[in-house]
Amino acid sequence: MLHFDISYVKPIYLNQKKYIDIFFFAISLMLLTACGGQQPKDENNEFEAYTEDLFCSEVAANTISLHYTLKNPEDYGITDYEISPGNFESDPDVVKASAENMRQSLQTFSYDGLNLQNRITFDILEYQIRTAERNADYILYEEPLELVSGVQTQFPVVMSEYRFYDRQDVETYLELLEKTGDYFDSLIKFEREKADAGLFMADYALDTVLEQCRAFLDMGDGNYLYSTFADRIEDVEELTKEEKSDYIQDNALAVSDCVFPAYENLISSLEELRGSGENEKGLVNLPDGADYYELVVRRSTGSDRSVEEMEDLTRRQITDDLEAMEQVLGITTEEAQEAAASMTQDSAGLILSKLQDAIKETFPEAPDTALEVKYVPEEMEDHLSPAFYMIPAIDNTEENVIYINRAHMNDDLTLFTTLAHEGYPGHLYQTVYYESTDPDPIRSVMDFGGYVEGWATYAEMGSYYLTPLSKEQAVLLQKNSSIILGLYALADMGIHYEGWSRMDTVAFFSNYGITDTETIEQIYELIIGSPGNYLKYYIGYVEFLELKKDWAEEKGTEFSQKEFHEAVLEVGPAPFDIVEKYMWEMTE
Repeated sequence: MLHFDISYVKPIYLNQKKYIDIFFFAISLMLLTACGGQQPKDENNEFEAYTEDLFCSEVAANTISLHYTLKNPEDYGITDYEISPGNFESDPDVVKASAENMRQSLQTFSYDGLNLQNRITFDILEYQIRTAERNADYILYEEPLELVSGVQTQFPVVMSEYRFYDRQDVETYLELLEKTGDYFDSLIKFEREKADAGLFMADYALDTVLEQCRAFLDMGDGNYLYSTFADRIEDVEELTKEEKSDYIQDNALAVSDCVFPAYENLISSLEELRGSGENEKGLVNLPDGADYYELVVRRSTGSDRSVEEMEDLTRRQITDDLEAMEQVLGITTEEAQEAAASMTQDSAGLILSKLQDAIKETFPEAPDTALEVKYVPEEMEDHLSPAFYMIPAIDNTEENVIYINRAHMNDDLTLFTTLAHEGYPGHLYQTVYYESTDPDPIRSVMDFGGYVEGWATYAEMGSYYLTPLSKEQAVLLQKNSSIILGLYALADMGIHYEGWSRMDTVAFFSNYGITDTETIEQIYELIIGSPGNYLKYYIGYVEFLELKKDWAEEKGTEFSQKEFHEAVLEVGPAPFDIVEKYMWEMTE
């Protein structure tokens, strides 16, 4: 049995979404009511007008969403909207009614009369309707305070990246900060409803959430909401020096008088709920928990496979990876790691430049764009993901930001593969390439984590072969990374679907030579706090491998990696059955 070094494999990444999820599983999208009508004369124009109205209503639902999606909302006719960070919906009937409204609206269009891109959008909207209806009765099972990317850690990061293009942006930002208390009150109300229903988090998860909140508060006067504001406002040319100084003082007051008290209130309110979490194990232990987990997994991965089928798929891929490792003779994983540790120390910018150049032969060309690499504040390194990409506004894709958490960059190979995941040919590349195809704007507000994170993981795994390492060394390290991620995925399904205990989880990992009980306990608690998160990365990655196998089999001697990549990128983020359905038409 091969031994796998679990400490070598970096933790799961957060693809920082362009705004905080105010509602869950696209509830905000389903809250839109659209009016049906007579059969349109021009099916495609009418359908696109409908989806544009849908898009405008969606992004205007909360101001953070609007600002992160559009630099110039007035170009889309969005000029009059309430400034609000949104709230948390808990009424399933609202979701069901809205989903039914959308279904009736879609039925007014002739599917056969739509062009290729509109049929893809139509199929995705139908998928969203089914997803909302299936999940409506499980709203209180959702956890906005999840451990990997919960509101408590996302909110300040998202606000710190809120761009100022003009004076109005500054004013709007300050008003949003002033409404942080109302936003958090809505969150607290939601958590209390969860507690009343017996669905509140376990105390050990609560301890982590509170630790994350306190870490944010403990930054005090050094909080990055102060420093980033001062940096951003310097770029607003229409403001005088005196006005900038006044705004900096206004921001300081908003942070100290509104944001900090909101976090303090959240901490005290959550403390009051301590002990109300009746389940300290996986979702399967909740009423209808197995059914809910199946929905979580389907929504998270975008795969239509059952949990059992995903378990089988994962085991088959792990077996393939093991066989690939065993075929590499004369070198050990430890020796490969030593070679990785001796890689040339390059800057993040130089690595990204090398990656961008290295992928030209196997990936279609993407538009040139700007990129800024930033670093997670030291005080928050223990509470934020190893890296994340800030998705730009769809009308401003030339501004991109990648955050690196230096505490998790153990060596230069880790930095290299991380930047491949977040940059080229991962998140940044996929985002900019797809936006260059001029997609229907409604596609930009739909979250398909399996496609997005699966692609980035696929990119990351491929990047091992772009390093200075020998092919044999790259194979060992890439397969090692893939297997560990597969084990995490199996543990996720084991804990939440099969009902594994802590000891079951320890026994599972020990079968693969992983015996660090403390590390395994941390993995167990992370999986409890973020169900389905690992599957988003791993199953999404393996689904791309499966699509690639199908493409290669169909194309035979004419198989081209670049052509395959172009096909799946042209379809864009979507459930995998839709990607598979349409990828064949993309390169014709």
